[in-house]
Amino acid sequence: MANVLVTGAAGFIGSHTCEHLVAAGYRVVGLDNFRTGRRENLRSLAGHPLFRLATVDVTDGSAFETAVAEAKPEAIIHLAALVSVPESLQDPVANFRLNLVATFHLAEAARRHHVPRLVFASSAAVYGNATEVPLREDTPLHPLSPYGGAKLASESLLFSHARSFGFTVRCQRYFNVFGPRQDPRSPYSGVISIFAEKMSRGVAPPIFGDGEQSRDFIFVQDVARANVLAATQPGQENGVANICTGHATSLNRVAGGN
Repeated sequence: MANVLVTGAAGFIGSHTCEHLVAAGYRVVGLDNFRTGRRENLRSLAGHPLFRLATVDVTDGSAFETAVAEAKPEAIIHLAALVSVPESLQDPVANFRLNLVATFHLAEAARRHHVPRLVFASSAAVYGNATEVPLREDTPLHPLSPYGGAKLASESLLFSHARSFGFTVRCQRYFNVFGPRQDPRSPYSGVISIFAEKMSRGVAPPIFGDGEQSRDFIFVQDVARANVLAATQPGQENGVANICTGHATSLNRVAGGN
């Protein structure tokens, strides 16, 4: 039975990932500083013998390294981050600290404590406004925001550590994730959670333009399964994966129109 450490465990994607790991029989240590994560997201795992939750800020290198040393994980799934393009534009210093500095602490903890595998929450934001559709893992990378830039820099940092010190890194480039526990009250939340919240109150969701703007929407449970596979499947090599469906869906269709 393997040990897996999950950062950002109380977040939207993190809580689903922890549930899938525990259901598969892994011992899980979840870390969160509760900047945006919520303890209630992990209600289903409260008291479970395979799960432990600790309050740790990944940007605190010493505290994070202590947590890694105690957990002795065979894999770390790193989901803790500043997750918003607009917020990265408003506060690029916080973006640098919560994304890139935290990634450096992750890479160093893996090196010092011989963690064999890291799974990193990257983003489709690394592609920028690519015109090639659908996006492929070898599509040229041109991030347009501090958020996308930090994700791409983090990928590079992790791969260089992996090649230098002999562990494996899987970078998961998430597209538009939706599902339970996504907070519709956040101005940075996904469009589906906002639409669902408004429609549940009988309010028509706002659609700007003709509504034919499209995105690749992927359900959070599918993302969680992809994270578990990346962390636990034997024979993985360093690399990236687009975590998406490969199909575009228009806002009109999301809202129940055409």
